Amino acid sequence: MNRILATDCTSKVGEQITVAGWVHSRRDHGGLVFIDLRDHTGLLQLVINPEAHDAFDIAEELRDEYVVRATGTLRERAPELKNDKIPTGGVELTVEALTILNRADTLPIQPFAEAQAGEELRLKYRYLDLRRPQAQANLQKRAAYYKFMRDYMEAHDFTEVTTPILANSSPEGARDFLVPSRVHEGKFYALPQAPQQFKQLLMVGGVPRYYQIATCFRDEDPRADRLYGDFYQLDLEMAFVEDGEEVRREMEPLIKSLVTGFAGKTLTFGDDVPRISYTEAMETYGSDKPDLRFAMKLVELSDVFTHSEFGVFKNAVASGGAVKAICVKGGASLSRSQIDSFTEIAKAEGAGGLAYIVYENGETKSPIAKFMNEAELAAVRERTEAQDGDAVFFGADKRAVVNAVLGKLRSEFANHFGLKNPNEVALAWVIDFPFYEFDAKTNKMDFGHNPFSMPKGGMKVLEETENKLDIVADQYDMVMNGYEICSGGVRNHNPEVLYKVFGLLDFSPEYVEEKFGAMLSAFKFGAPPHAGCAFGIDRIFMVLIGEDNIREVVAFPKNGSGVDVMMNSPSAVDDAQLKELGL
Repeated sequence: MNRILATDCTSKVGEQITVAGWVHSRRDHGGLVFIDLRDHTGLLQLVINPEAHDAFDIAEELRDEYVVRATGTLRERAPELKNDKIPTGGVELTVEALTILNRADTLPIQPFAEAQAGEELRLKYRYLDLRRPQAQANLQKRAAYYKFMRDYMEAHDFTEVTTPILANSSPEGARDFLVPSRVHEGKFYALPQAPQQFKQLLMVGGVPRYYQIATCFRDEDPRADRLYGDFYQLDLEMAFVEDGEEVRREMEPLIKSLVTGFAGKTLTFGDDVPRISYTEAMETYGSDKPDLRFAMKLVELSDVFTHSEFGVFKNAVASGGAVKAICVKGGASLSRSQIDSFTEIAKAEGAGGLAYIVYENGETKSPIAKFMNEAELAAVRERTEAQDGDAVFFGADKRAVVNAVLGKLRSEFANHFGLKNPNEVALAWVIDFPFYEFDAKTNKMDFGHNPFSMPKGGMKVLEETENKLDIVADQYDMVMNGYEICSGGVRNHNPEVLYKVFGLLDFSPEYVEEKFGAMLSAFKFGAPPHAGCAFGIDRIFMVLIGEDNIREVVAFPKNGSGVDVMMNSPSAVDDAQLKELGL
């Protein structure tokens, strides 16, 4: 007899059916035993009468989370006994045969309790934690999410191609997971941070449009919005594309339809998705992944304080830095202790302190107001558009520090005042990233984003631009509610340009050939111009379903320290294994 799912049985009244699942609860009502049977679809009430001797004897020994199979006749409940709170609340199964498929010890966590165990314990017993209805719902939604994406890609003529997991190490080797080779002692594979080289080689191979839902590996510290170790992306590439806008136009409808059609949320800008340069994003929002559900822009005030008597602001400008501010609507309501907590946040981002002005009851209140003249105070209020009841917070330091401090405060103030509507999604493309950046730790230039991208202007720009930090890459990110969800670019398909971009960082042609030999060789045999991107599908899904912790959106995540506490991984291996690998 075929097994019926709990919530599929409501149309089977009067029929004999078989169901199976876990004992969610057991109630003995003096002669009748009631069992709430649970499967992944929901609950079904079983009724076991003493007349069904064998089934009744078994029912009396059942405990929570026993796995059972029951056969009987589905009946409609009496009107006064119906439960409108569950889909199966109008029916019950009168059991004729009952089988224990497996017994269960007392669970170390209680997945159905209102108060849940801590994350570490839940991750240790993740297979039990997954029994939670919310966890089950997330897994079902994720499967539907994958189908939604695949349907879109296939409808737009993309071909799904899987690429190797055992690959070569990338220039960012410190972030690679390395796998020692047994047959080539002393050599290592690397788990790919992304299928970057392979997807470009597919373009050379004549694949017009490629995609895959790719597993990627990166040895980076975990965060609430970043999984440790392995993560997943919708990876894609398009041949004969020379402008990143073509990729953006192709993929933008997918993300918008995921927001509105799949998740049922509202787009902040309607059908429009803004394009913002990297410089504008940093100067206006203090972040290259700004949350645009609210305004609170950074306001430039450096010119106001160039000749100020207020030494802190004047000196910041004189040393080549900046003075900027943000206006917090309703900020006058902040208590002194709350301002102190925001000051600590500012200090953690590199600020020496946090200067502010409060506008309340027609007065200007501030520890620093006495150091400013009337013209400066007027300029601050005019430019920030501060009104009575608002507060203005300042940053004065190196421009990068000011942007970082005020960008962080902007987000924290938005949290405090409830400006981040969870039912709203703000999308934007951040474009025109610097090709190179100066790394203060190593005291030299490095790639700002992706060494495989094409600098805007090609070889001419590389050769003629005096300050290499002014070179702009045809690269782009998509941001969603303050998260980076996509990174992409027009690829460098010209071997000479590839040699040059690495050469400007003092990498020799031999180094480039050693690391990217296959790609360089392929480019010499007729590589079409191409471009693409990769969407971080874990992070997107987290936003779409309203989760704050990315570990809740995958089946088996590692903890905040990168440890799989369920499987005890990473772990030591036997000496014999190390010897076989030559380690």
